[in-house]
Amino acid sequence: MKDVVNLSKLALPEPLNLIGGEWVPARSGGEMDVVSPIDGEVFARIADSDAADVDAAVQAARAAFEGGAWSELTAAERGRLMIRLSERILEHAEDLAQLETRDNGKPIAQARADMKVTARYFEYYGGAADKVHGEVIPFQKGYNVEVHREPHGVTGHIIPWNYPAQMFGRSVAPAIAMGNAAVLKPAEDACLTALAIGRMATDLGFPPGAINIVTGRGARAGQALADHPGIDFISFTGSPEVGQMIQQAAARNFIGCTLELGGKSPQIVFEDADLDAALPVLVNAVIQNGGQTCSAGTRVLVQRGIFDAVGARLAERFGEVEAEASDHDGATLGPLISAKQKKRVETYIAEADAPLMARGRIGEGAPDGGFYVAPAVFGPCNPKARIAQEEVFGPVVCMIPFEDEAEAIAIANGTEYGLVAAVWTRDGGRQQRVAKAMRCGQVFINGYGAGGGVELPFGGIRRSGHGREKGFAALLEFSTIKTIVNNHG
Repeated sequence: MKDVVNLSKLALPEPLNLIGGEWVPARSGGEMDVVSPIDGEVFARIADSDAADVDAAVQAARAAFEGGAWSELTAAERGRLMIRLSERILEHAEDLAQLETRDNGKPIAQARADMKVTARYFEYYGGAADKVHGEVIPFQKGYNVEVHREPHGVTGHIIPWNYPAQMFGRSVAPAIAMGNAAVLKPAEDACLTALAIGRMATDLGFPPGAINIVTGRGARAGQALADHPGIDFISFTGSPEVGQMIQQAAARNFIGCTLELGGKSPQIVFEDADLDAALPVLVNAVIQNGGQTCSAGTRVLVQRGIFDAVGARLAERFGEVEAEASDHDGATLGPLISAKQKKRVETYIAEADAPLMARGRIGEGAPDGGFYVAPAVFGPCNPKARIAQEEVFGPVVCMIPFEDEAEAIAIANGTEYGLVAAVWTRDGGRQQRVAKAMRCGQVFINGYGAGGGVELPFGGIRRSGHGREKGFAALLEFSTIKTIVNNHG
């Protein structure tokens, strides 16, 4: 089968939207520059869409869901298409990774890992598509009661710029596995791999309207999608402030939504922890993707008896980290996504209300026009300090001392967020006590992260949002229940 996108030569997606199986320009003719964080240079363009484009995409999705070829497919047939897409992503994983690095700025090794995870989303949900079963409820004599799981209909997906390819899989794959027709609005700062994967889907024969992609500004195209009365469910990942707007829009249209809105995730290190195992993880949990990760472990809580020793070792490791051009194999910390994000993170560092323990550096080879920020470690921090309470979304960590288990739990739960936490201890009882006491959606014991964690339900509470992505739980989010009561006498 001919591949329309010549990814082997890193052909850039054109400034077009995917609507109803066709690649079309924005109806206004508008386009936007795509700037690489590596050097600040424009290297591509995307469609700058508006409400008219979003409306066309929603209508195409509705036609696909109600009587279109997509609606005629069985769950098994949907799953096979998705698995073929997973295989195609793996075939072009290196080219997609190169595109992701250029567009997003993340180190190439991380981009390669992202492509494997993206493929896994389509593989996992493709395999699960025909395994969402209903149930029969024992009821009164003369009745047969069935409970069915059905798709919502047309689902809207607004995804961020930090993991463009992964977020495509994480949000859209479970929705289409359930039989929904999807409209995706990727972030304008980084969306080229989402467009490339959309092209793969059309080449592989996904029916028109099953997956629609509309690019453009969040305040225009994103808002239009959130407000559209033709959407039956919406999924959003981004800031709490925008998430609140999304939820208000969903409420006006009487539809449900899942919101993943970031965090200020704690890693709790007790005196009996295996520090040799913990230290590299503590560092990586902050610098991965430049710290631009919703689940970044940016608060390191250390028991007071080992605080100085851990602080010294952590400071030494962070002091060796270089922010550098991310398109070579050895890079571990690349640039931030934009000049705006760079300024935001630098402001947090400059105004931090805590002592600076260590600062990394910007590599000599980093291009002058790129958006590089040297990593920073602050501590000891007051748990109520701004740097310890607000999500910086950059390579910045604050160290906080604690006396005992009770204080550690209080500090860990002492923010408005509740997404992820980690507990480092050899004490089995303490592992369970602290994990259960964490007010968040996911807890790791003697580790942090799980290679994408496709199979693991993910989401938060409070300011971190609600609903669950990943795992089988996502299929339930993207479906609704119908109860059929048969009175057979």
